[in-house]
Parts: sequence; C-alpha cells; structure tokens
Amino acid sequence: MLHDESGGTAPRVDRRALAAATVTVVLWASAFVSIRSAGADYSPGALALGRLLAGAVTLGVICLIRREGLPPRAAWPGIAASGVLWFGLYNVALNWGEQQVDAGTAAMVVNIGPLLIALLGGWLLKEGFPPRLMAGMAVSFAGAVVVGYSMSDEGHASLLGVLLCLVAAVTYAAGVVSQKPALRQASALQVTTYGCLIGAVACLPFAGRLAGQVGDASASATLNMIYLGVFPTALAFTTWAYALARTSAGKMGATTYAAPALVVVMSWATLGEVPEWLTLAGGLLCLGGVAVARRNPRPRGVAEPAPAPVPAGGKAVR
Repeated sequence: MLHDESGGTAPRVDRRALAAATVTVVLWASAFVSIRSAGADYSPGALALGRLLAGAVTLGVICLIRREGLPPRAAWPGIAASGVLWFGLYNVALNWGEQQVDAGTAAMVVNIGPLLIALLGGWLLKEGFPPRLMAGMAVSFAGAVVVGYSMSDEGHASLLGVLLCLVAAVTYAAGVVSQKPALRQASALQVTTYGCLIGAVACLPFAGRLAGQVGDASASATLNMIYLGVFPTALAFTTWAYALARTSAGKMGATTYAAPALVVVMSWATLGEVPEWLTLAGGLLCLGGVAVARRNPRPRGVAEPAPAPVPAGGKAVR
C-alpha cells in the first residue's frame, strides 16, 4: 500500500496492468482503420472468421511454446460465453454495422458498451457503482458522442446499421462480464486462446464466403485481415484479459473510451483525414473522462487516537 500525505493509504497502481490496458486500447483503435481497408474486399462474416482464425493460430503457437494446458473446468462457462458473444457475434455485428452506417454513427452506438459493462459489472459482479467511475464514464461517453456526431453523415444512418451496432455493444459488454469470472480460474492466455477458438468455431458458417473471397481480395485487404487477427485479437485480447484480471470490469470498460481519440489521431496520420475542431474537442473529453474514471481516490488520513490519561504517579493506561 502507498501512504498519502495525510497518513492514509492509497491503492498501489499495478503498472503492468496499466501498460497492458494501454497496449490493448492502442491496438483496438488501430483495428478500426484495418477493418475499413479489409471490409472493402471481405464480407462481415468472412472478415470475422479470417481474423479469428489468424488469432487462434497465433495464440495456439504461443500456448504450445509456453506449454499452457487446458483451462480448469470452472473457467469454461465464462470462456464459452465470451467466445460466442464477444469474439464471434460482436465481430460479425460490428463489421456488418460499419458497412451500413458511417464510422461516426457506429462509434456513438458501440460506445454504449463500456456503460453497459459498468452497469452489469456493478450488478452481476458486485463491483458497485463508484461515483468517480460513473462521473468519468459520463464525461467520456459525452466525448464519444461529440466525436461520433462530428464524423457522422447526417441522414445516412440506416436502421439496420444502428441495430447491428447496438447488438455489437451489448455482446461486447456481456462478453467482458462473462470473461471476468473465468479469469479467476484460468490464465489470461488460456481464456483468450480458447475464447478466440470458440469464436472461430461459431463463425464457421462463413467459411464458404471466406474461401471464395480470399482469391479475389487485394493483398492489402488480406494483410489487414491477418493483422487484425495477430495484433488487435491475439495480442490485444490477451493484454486486455491480463489487465481485467487485476482491476474491475467497470474501470477496464472506461479505459476503452480512449480509443475514439486515438482513432482520430491514427486516421489523421495514416489516412490524411484532418479532424475538425469539434472532433478534437470530443477526443479530449474522452481522455479526460478516462483519467477521472481510473483515478484512485486518496483516502483521508486516519486521526491518531488521543493518548490515554496518565494517572498521578502511575503509567499510562493501555
């Protein structure tokens, strides 16, 4: 424990978990750029399956090198639920939704996910509803809405696209909350590897489309699909699980609100999309909210007990 200036104690920051969460957010932000590129040549289901297959192969090799065994039986319900909901349904719904609506609208709807994580984590995982976390998430969500609105094409959002993005947000939140109990029983690598494998199995109905499209797809689209599997999936989901095992689901959900700000910067740097001032303001709001949500409160000092009275000619009473 760390002592504050008033004599109280403050929780020690787990720097490794913070670094893992940072890696996750950066790689997930980069995924939006890669999805836009790969989505031009691959249908939503084929892209999800190709991404998960690349991720499963990468994770499988790492498990063999590290000689990781099977997860304990108690971890399988959470792994299976997160595999189907988060690795499988979420990826298909997000890929499909982004083809129906513009990126700004998709960002606004999908960013309901972290709020749902905080609410479900507080209810189902008994994490409670810390005021600082709730306030930070409210600020970040407002920033995400500003970013989304500034990047949206008004009047071009289809109802189907909005519903698909909403499905993505709900399955994302449910997957995270399902994964948290599994991490008490199994390692981050085990939970990620078998969750990814289950997600790939769930997407096997799209195998025919993937096989038919891979021959016609451009090299850059295929490389982006493989990148999505190796980095934003295999690496980022593992670092996410590592950090999630060491903090609350609500705080981890709040951390992902840094992604919209990073997407703006990455799109500016790699795609030449110069953001408007409103977009930049929304990104700063996102980052400010994350800082508030993740900051640990500093407990007030505990007053020392008053010394016991000393009787005349005697010792202090203890």
